[in-house]
Amino acid sequence: MKYDLILKNGNIIDHEGNISKEKSIFIKDGKILEIEKFESNKDIEGERIIDCKGKFISPGLVNLHAHSPMNIFKGIAEDVDIDTWFNEEIWPYESNMTGEDVYIGALSAISEMINNGVTAFADHYMEGERISDAVIETGIKGDIALTIFGMSDNFEEELENTGKIIEKRREENSRLNLRFGPHAPYTCPGDTLKKIIDKAKKLETGIHIHLSETEDQVKISLEKTNKTPFEVMHDAGGFDIDCIVAHGLWMKEEDRKFLNKNTYIAACPKTYMKLSSGYGTLWDDFKNKPLAIGTDGAASSNTLDPMEQLRLYALIGKINKKDAEDFSLKEMWKMLMKGHEALDFNSGRLEEGYAADLLVWDLNKINTLPLYNPLASIIYSSNAGNISYNIVDGEILKEEGILKLSNKVIEKEIVQTSEDILKRSKGNTKLVY
Repeated sequence: MKYDLILKNGNIIDHEGNISKEKSIFIKDGKILEIEKFESNKDIEGERIIDCKGKFISPGLVNLHAHSPMNIFKGIAEDVDIDTWFNEEIWPYESNMTGEDVYIGALSAISEMINNGVTAFADHYMEGERISDAVIETGIKGDIALTIFGMSDNFEEELENTGKIIEKRREENSRLNLRFGPHAPYTCPGDTLKKIIDKAKKLETGIHIHLSETEDQVKISLEKTNKTPFEVMHDAGGFDIDCIVAHGLWMKEEDRKFLNKNTYIAACPKTYMKLSSGYGTLWDDFKNKPLAIGTDGAASSNTLDPMEQLRLYALIGKINKKDAEDFSLKEMWKMLMKGHEALDFNSGRLEEGYAADLLVWDLNKINTLPLYNPLASIIYSSNAGNISYNIVDGEILKEEGILKLSNKVIEKEIVQTSEDILKRSKGNTKLVY
């Protein structure tokens, strides 16, 4: 058989952090067909053969919660409290955004994510069609939640249009998945959250929502409804379908009964540190929670690097729990890989039949040497420069450390976009954090 791509004689790191030495991965039609020793005496042909001797091959990384267009706001709201961040900076600037702003921001974010080893991401933002366009054009995989605010003046019309977009584009590309994105219970008041969830059920798709992001959100929800945000979500039927929960930082113990095998929580610790959101409960009994890693938007996290977020999560856990033995390397690696389970892309496993969404790591560099423990080198020492190849469905998006996307063009466009945003300045918004 002639394969499309062969990754020859690399060291494999599977989804549980186990390492197998000198194995080759044989890829055809975007899928892994075989994993075995490469024997030169066998009649093996490959359209492309990459020698990975001395390097490590792992599944790609998933960013389970991002606001990719917010790359155009990177650094625009610094050293402010969370109320000011939302109400006086981000939401007023967002009110003047255009579809082209969204597209340029998404392109910039995708380029950054590919460089950082991301093969699939879950996004939550307005103008989801433009983000979808960027996904299809760039080769990455995207699970795009089309954001809806229940307090919108034309909510019913927006809900109907969102459903039409999902029906129209859901089969457009195997690398694109669409779902509903109710922003949060506090911005989807009354019965609007249930209407969104009912629509998602009707179209047999999932949702992506912010829940219990801050301690105040939980307190206000209890005061107004006598329910936690998780309980509001449950009563609206939101946990009956596939659900990505952004943050859940202040999820209460009694909220855990609402979680099920179709629910995943995206932890984004850099944002919590940046906006001083508090320690919360995400580190409590973490092994029994459906946790994966997100980055949030670049306006709060400043980078779209899941490995950085994982590193912070582990270190925060160790110091707050006063236990250096907890939050172990393998446990953290499993959390990083869990994002694949939340997305319907048949990825995340180095097994026959799974999507060839892979990274080739070069750990023979000064920042990761000496190589006593490859997982430690990746989780605590690596950076984007250690990722030689980023491969999605067998297609190479990053080769020998160089992105296939033209960053020069994107850089020029995002600089122009940022200048336009400042000229337009802030607009008016009905959203109140």
